[in-house]
Amino acid sequence: MTGLDAGVQDFTIRLVLERERTIEFFGPADLTSEATDAVVNAANSSLLGGGGVDGAIHRAGGPAILAECRQIVSKIGSLPAGQAVITTGGKMAAKYVIHTVGPIYRGGEYGEAEKLASCHRECIRLADEHGLQSLSFPAISTGAFGYPVSEAAIIAISSTIEALVSANHLSKVRFVLFDIATLRAYTRAAEKPGNLDFTSSYRIEKKSS
Repeated sequence: MTGLDAGVQDFTIRLVLERERTIEFFGPADLTSEATDAVVNAANSSLLGGGGVDGAIHRAGGPAILAECRQIVSKIGSLPAGQAVITTGGKMAAKYVIHTVGPIYRGGEYGEAEKLASCHRECIRLADEHGLQSLSFPAISTGAFGYPVSEAAIIAISSTIEALVSANHLSKVRFVLFDIATLRAYTRAAEKPGNLDFTSSYRIEKKSS
């Protein structure tokens, strides 16, 4: 990862929704440096750590995260794609980690889009239930799980908009994106509302140069 401190970086663009809810996009950035109330881990169903974002969060947060994940697994077994659970953030600045399992992309014929949308809705629901005000997402399923980034961006943004406008406590969501190509895919999707699937309105604010 870049080591950039995402907590002090400006957004590239920001969507301002009803009731001044905001969705920000920026990168390249390190999700583990986020100072939001929670960060989202793109986990695997075992909840026992892995590569990519998952491994980085466990390394940064330390053993307390894995210990809570083991307790959850002992109660529920593996976590299905599209669902989410919450643990401590351990040593990270974020107080909590919300773990969600994205779908493995198999051509789009196996309910991948609905599962990916559910990931975002469930993470926002959990954050709101815990009274959190801010949450940071990675680009779920676009790494080893193979989801095409341009398609994932549309689903992620659409589902986030709909879930965020209904939240009682959560007011800010950030997409913290690992590289420039992913950032561009997400910002392009956000700047073309006609490609998105949602019923709420928003305005776009861009970072001044």
